[in-house]
Amino acid sequence: MYALIMTARLNDIDPHAWLADVFARIASIPQNRLHELLPWEWKRSTQEPAAAQAA
Repeated sequence: MYALIMTARLNDIDPHAWLADVFARIASIPQNRLHELLPWEWKRSTQEPAAAQAA
């Protein structure tokens, strides 16, 4: 668990928000898309909607 939290922090992600989202989505996401739940991918996907709204 410590490794997950530190990985999130190293990627400038709130560990609580990231883990809550991962735990909510992991059962329903297809196996070939699990990479989307990695911290650096998750961060990119959560920032894209904000960037689209700013433009």
